[in-house]
Amino acid sequence: MTDKPVSILIADDHPVVRSGIRSVLDMSSEYRVVHEASDGADAIRLIRQSKPDIAILDIEMPERDGFAVAEYVKSEDMTVRIIFMTMHNDEQTFYKAMDLGIQGYVLKENAVADVADAVRSVMDGKYFISPTLSDHLMRRTSSSANSIQPVTIIDNLTPSERNILKLISEQKSTKAIADELFISPKTVEKHRSNICAKLDLHGAYALLKFAFENKKII
Repeated sequence: MTDKPVSILIADDHPVVRSGIRSVLDMSSEYRVVHEASDGADAIRLIRQSKPDIAILDIEMPERDGFAVAEYVKSEDMTVRIIFMTMHNDEQTFYKAMDLGIQGYVLKENAVADVADAVRSVMDGKYFISPTLSDHLMRRTSSSANSIQPVTIIDNLTPSERNILKLISEQKSTKAIADELFISPKTVEKHRSNICAKLDLHGAYALLKFAFENKKII
């Protein structure tokens, strides 16, 4: 976290939800809600206009849904960090968000309790997932990874790759890892790709799941 307040956009088509989230964030001088949007199209316009540090997006919105807004941010190579706020706790929607590189996933039923922690974690370069969803990461690993003892395949990694895997298990993002190791994000991505190849993991969230599940032995 920096000394400058974190600028935040909240996008949700329910005014009561936006007001509730804003009231929580306004309790801290660390955060500043700069915009509210009632639909995805307006969210994109405001993100383009002010480039907030974080956009908290409902998945289901009129005009453009949360996924469409996140895809726009990604396509424009913006530094805006995305937190999804949703009623969906099903694995399919969760994994789709992970595939897209969403850094925070907060259930609306827990939003008041979780949103400040989510913002703090994401700004620190980590992922945040509502605790009730942690089973989604724990339950599924790739079938190939399950067929071989994790400790055996981890031994195939170089010291640098194993160090990066450890940082991934701490839910640190590519940028946070690059900053900590004084290397470029591109180098981190190359290491991540090599690790996935050696562990036979496929999909953006597969490596995070593997690291999370095997944290104690990395």
